[in-house]
Amino acid sequence: MSDITLEQALAVVDAAHKKAKEQGTKMDIAVVDAGANLKAFIRMDDAFLGSIDIAIKKAKTARFFNMPTGDLGALAQPGQPLYHIEFSNGGLITFPGGLPLTNSDGVVIGAIGVSGSSVEDDHEVASAGAAALD
Repeated sequence: MSDITLEQALAVVDAAHKKAKEQGTKMDIAVVDAGANLKAFIRMDDAFLGSIDIAIKKAKTARFFNMPTGDLGALAQPGQPLYHIEFSNGGLITFPGGLPLTNSDGVVIGAIGVSGSSVEDDHEVASAGAAALD
């Protein structure tokens, strides 16, 4: 199994942190490895305490299903095929802010989860982090 290195995880966190500062937001940023284990994490000064768990769960959710958390959320709405999936796996987060991280071969090597602002801001910061691997 391919796995994100510490150097890569730190680059992802650094890029996401930079984007959050540009936005003027205060984020919790988590990176998990290919096994969905926490690899790197930062909590910006004054970021919400409740967002720590959300950021980590967004990263894990993105890795468990190898898709953006917002995409999974669309499938988890009432009447959709994955309704109530968020209650599985010890609790998932199914709104934007979590993205799988891939290597140059397109293999998922981990995921990023971001929480602390609107889901749009969270997704933008996560996207900036993921782009650090390009």
